[in-house]
Formats: sequence, C-alpha cells, structure tokens
Amino acid sequence: MTATAPRLGPSPIRRPLVAAALLATLISLLLGLVLAGASPASAHAALTGSDPQDGAVVATAPEEVTLTFSEQIAMDDDSIRVLDPSGERADEGAPRDLTSGGAVRYAVQLHSGLPDGTYTVAWQAVSADSHPVSGAFTFSVGAPSETTVALPSGGAGGGLVGALYGIARYAAYAGFILLAGGSAFVLACWQRGAGARPLQRLVVRGWVTLTAATLAMLLLRHPYTGSGKLADAFDLDGLQSVLDTKPGAALVSRLLLLGASALFIAVLFGAYAKREDEKEKQDLTFGLATGGAVIAIGIAGTWALAEHASTGIQPGIAMPVDVLHLLAVAAWLGGLTALLVALYRTPDITSGAVRRFSRVAFGSVVVLAATGLYQSWRQVGSWSALTGTRYGQLLLVKVALVALLLGVAWISRRWTGRLTERTGSASAADATADTAVSATDDTADTAVSATDDTADTAAAAAPESPEPVTVSDGEVDPERAAQLSRQRAALTATKEKRARDADPDRSGLRRSVMVETGIAVVLLVVTTILTSTEPGRTEEEAARGTTTTAPAPVTGGQLNLNLPFDTGGENGKGMVRLDISPGGTGSNSVHLWVDTPDGRPLDVPEVKLAFTLESKDIGPLPVVPDRLTEGHWTASGVQIPMAGDWKVAVTVRTSDIDQTTIDKNVKIG
Repeated sequence: MTATAPRLGPSPIRRPLVAAALLATLISLLLGLVLAGASPASAHAALTGSDPQDGAVVATAPEEVTLTFSEQIAMDDDSIRVLDPSGERADEGAPRDLTSGGAVRYAVQLHSGLPDGTYTVAWQAVSADSHPVSGAFTFSVGAPSETTVALPSGGAGGGLVGALYGIARYAAYAGFILLAGGSAFVLACWQRGAGARPLQRLVVRGWVTLTAATLAMLLLRHPYTGSGKLADAFDLDGLQSVLDTKPGAALVSRLLLLGASALFIAVLFGAYAKREDEKEKQDLTFGLATGGAVIAIGIAGTWALAEHASTGIQPGIAMPVDVLHLLAVAAWLGGLTALLVALYRTPDITSGAVRRFSRVAFGSVVVLAATGLYQSWRQVGSWSALTGTRYGQLLLVKVALVALLLGVAWISRRWTGRLTERTGSASAADATADTAVSATDDTADTAVSATDDTADTAAAAAPESPEPVTVSDGEVDPERAAQLSRQRAALTATKEKRARDADPDRSGLRRSVMVETGIAVVLLVVTTILTSTEPGRTEEEAARGTTTTAPAPVTGGQLNLNLPFDTGGENGKGMVRLDISPGGTGSNSVHLWVDTPDGRPLDVPEVKLAFTLESKDIGPLPVVPDRLTEGHWTASGVQIPMAGDWKVAVTVRTSDIDQTTIDKNVKIG
C-alpha cells in the first residue's frame, strides 16, 4: 500500500523529501567548497604585531623579539624560537610575559653579537579558549641572506594527532547528544520505552562514545597543543601539565560526571523500567529527571568553560547561553534519533509519545533560535564578517541546514497529526465494539458452556505445538531444537516487520524522521567545525591589527598594579602584577601575574584576591582566580558594586606553610 501524506496533494511525502535530500546535498557541496577554500581550523588568538616586523631589515641586531596577540594565550619555555640562517637557536629560551594595559605581549631575549643575515621566528601557543595556534615570520639584520630554515606549512594541532583529536571532538558531541537526548526522550515522551532494548542500546552507546572520546582527548591534549607526536600521548609529565590547564580540568570534570551518569542509566533501564506501581514510578520519574538534568547541565558546562564561551566579550552571559544551546541541541537531535530507532525497532510506540516529542522539539527550536541569535552576534559582530570570514560562511550554512530541518520537521508534524487522528478514530471504534460485545456476553457464555466438553476433548486430542524431534533413547535432539527456535524467532521478527510496514502513517513518519536525522548529522558536523574555527569578530580584528575589549559598563580606566611580596620562605620573594579591566563598577576581568625578582614567571600553589570598600562597610569580596599557565592567573565576571576607594588584597602562597597578603588602595569607578 502506497502511503500519502495528509492534505498535501498527490505523493506529497516523496516530493518534499526528495527535494529536501537534494537540497541537503547542495548544502553539503557548499560546505565542502567553504572548507576546501579555507586554511586548517585556526584558534582564536591571532598575532597582531611583532618587533621586528615580518620581513623587516634592521641595521643592528635587536636585543629581543616581541610578539603581540589579539587575546590571552598560554606559552611554555619553548613557545618562541628564533633561528639563525643555519638553523641554530639565536634566543635565550623562555619568553617573558610583558602583557600590560590590555595588550598581550611576549618577548624572548636574543644572543648578543648576532651576525648579519635572515632570522626566522617560529611561535606556538594555546589560546584562552583551548585551541592551539602557531605561526612564523622572518626578519633580517643588515641585509637578507640565504637561510636553511623552512617556514612550517601546517598550523598547530595538525597532522595525525590533530586528525585524531578532531575525530574525538566529533564523537564527544555525538555521544552527548545520544546520551542526553535519548534519556530525555524516554523520561519526557515515552516512559514505557525504558524497557525497550533498542532505546537502551542507543543511550548506552552514547555514554560509551562520550566516555571514550573524552579519555582520548585527555591523552591527546598534550601532543595536540605541543609536539604533535602521537607517542607523547602517554607522557606522564605532559599529562600532568594538561591537568593544570582549564581544558584539562574540564575533561576530568566530564569524566567524573560520566561516572554519575552511569548510575543514572542503570536506574533508568533497571529499577525504573521494571516499576509497575504508578505512584512510585511518578516519584522515580521526578527524581531521575532532576538528577539527569543536573548531570546534563554539568557535562554541557564542561564545553562552555573551556571553549568559545569562556573568552571574548560577555563570558558571564555567554557560558550559560552556550549550555542552554547545547542542551536544546541534545533534546532535539538526540530525541529525534531515539524516535527514529523507536519507529523502526519497536512496533508498540504510541502516537502520544510522538506527539509529546513534537512539543519537546518545538520548545528546543525556540531555545536554539534565541541562543543562536545571541551567539551569532557575539562571534560575528558585523555583516561584513558574516559574509567575508570563514566562520560567517559556516554560520550561513548552519542556518540553511536548520531551515531545511525545520521544513522536514513540519512534514513529520503533519504525519504525527494524521497518526493521532487515526488513533482517536480507532479508540472510538473500539468503544463501540466493546458495547456490542458486552450485549452478547450472556449468549456467548451459554454457547461456550454447551460446547466445553467437546472442546476439551478436541484440545486433549490435539498437541499445542510441534514437538521437537527425539532420538532413539527419548532425549531431545539439540540441533533440531535450535533450528526450531531460530525459525520461531525469524517468524516473530517477520510478523513484527509486517505490522510496522502495514501502517501507512507510521511508514510515512519513519521516512520523514529518517531524512530529519540525516540532515541533523550534517548539521552536527558543521556545528563541530564552528567550535574550532576562529570567530569572525576576532578574525576581522586580527586583520586590522587591532584588539578590542569588553565595553565598560560605566566610566573608568584599566587599573594596573605592581605589588612586591615576600613570604619569608625559599623562593618567597617576587612581584605581583595585577590588571583590572575595564576598571569600573559592574563586571570586570582580572589578570594576575606572579614573577620572580628577575622577571621570570613564578609558579605558586595558590593566589587569592579580595576587594573591600571600608567606607561603605562592603566586603571583603573574595575572588579565586583560575590558573591559566605558569605564573598567570585570571578571573572573569568580577563584580564591583559601586565606585569608591577600594582596598585590593592579594594573598600569595609559595609553599605549604609560607604565604603573605599584600594590599593597596585604588580608586575604582
């Protein structure tokens, strides 16, 4: 029987779906052109200036080389290398952090008495949103010369390690969508589905995929941002350095939350699926929904804390918005996948479950539209960046895919309405039939009673089912029994498939949901690429060679403080450099550097801040900054409630027992 979609004219389901498939193909080709015409995915920090400049010819050798970046980065001792014409190192080693007044600058000291010739500067770092960035340029002393140094052709995070890390990132997103979306589908749309094996396998596979991908990213993080050698994935020192970073902490937190989610899955598909009492099941539903929501928010937060949302403008707003966006994606696409599995693998799914998912999907789309609009403004910033940058072009592809997905979802919604209407009609017919059967019960009972003896005799004479073939000693032939078991299983599966295929409305809904799922896969790929692509806003700023900071909520200028300290212990002396931006009331960002007396970064166990306005009896307001890299700490969203003469206290701990607190009064606002 050929299925036709409701109220859409002749063969409406096939034509829209074929058109949707063709449009998806065209968008995929467009995506391929965008990716083919772009360089490998870059990080969000960009080199905006250098001294000497790229290609410059200077009369005498400089004492140092200085690099300026568009945003905060993390560097190690080997992040900046200066090579002479023969390829030998011409620098002293570890770079110095000269960041001050909002300009992110690093310098590396050069050897004295460098001869004339062309020198190559190669650098590699990790931006504040966890992505590696690298580059190289040349300058000449006296006059250009031949050089044996070849400029690197690939960017940081490339090669085999970069490919594996990228695969793990895709798998992590897909695993989270299946885990969170599948669980939400069971609890919110079809609670009987907790006992369905296909849905159980779907959610468990999502958990396994996310766990394996997170472990892989944790091991690959060190070579991904550093050497690029796969063997360094098992370097314990490198793993320890990863754990000290914000992305490493986020990955470890995700693994801990996945441990809690394993318990959630065990209860959902164990005790919950077997619970029969409605009151107890309702209470357990509320508990599972609450616990599952907390776990899902926590896992989504591990992305927000370590990637796009954690840096740039308005991070305090961007991070919760990013969490909501990811949860809405999981509820929509993960639930869509669960619905597709249920339609194909479980013949007893009800139209009510499909209708409830339709409402969940609609709410998810509303959240996606609102959060996506804000994220687009934040990451793109201008119409020129929307069409002239790789990020903007990918964003346009994503918008087109979402529009296409909504169109197919509308068709699915029409099929859902058709299925619901038919179910309602069937229910009314069943009620009428029940009345008729009730009216003839007495007559039927009399007839059955009169024939009981005859029926019992016939039943006794007839076997209930074919008996297994036996061998001569009376034992059952195991081979024949296994064959009969396989035949019965195949017969049952065939009957179930016929029952599913015989329903034209269910068949049409399955086809439209399958097309939705295919488009959703392409959409997920585009979204994952966007998370590793430099936003249009920062790409344009880097092209102009300028940087921007978050707009100040009120008047005020950036505050720069230098506070010497001495804890009294070994390596207890140094200097704290503190930048507070924009230095006014409202939300501020704080960057704090701890240096040794000779200006090198000092890695201390703990740093704390406190703000006190004694004239108004406000405070102390504690601030616990996050360690960004060795000697560099940062905190965002530091709230200064009102203008005044604030006391800024910095506590530095250099050992288990040695610490000191230094303070200084500054006017803020």
